[in-house]
Amino acid sequence: MSESRVESYLRKEVKKAGGACRKFVSPGRRHVPDNIALWSVAIAEFVECKDKGRGARAGQKREHARLKKLGFRVFLIDTKEKVDQYIRGELPCL
Repeated sequence: MSESRVESYLRKEVKKAGGACRKFVSPGRRHVPDNIALWSVAIAEFVECKDKGRGARAGQKREHARLKKLGFRVFLIDTKEKVDQYIRGELPCL
């Protein structure tokens, strides 16, 4: 499954579950995750979408580690099944 299809499914499912999913761009900062999932009670989680079977690049892994050090949860999702696990709260964060 392509990254764009995973991302589209993620957005639809987050909205269906009562949240909002926004494309994330940080000018001047490379390797940031693709999306921010926003949930009630001021919860923001970073989600990196990838083609099936592809992992994060080295720069992305470093950025994920920075975000985790700040206390944010970061997820890598490459299939619809993982989107479903994320929505149910069953997908472990990185």
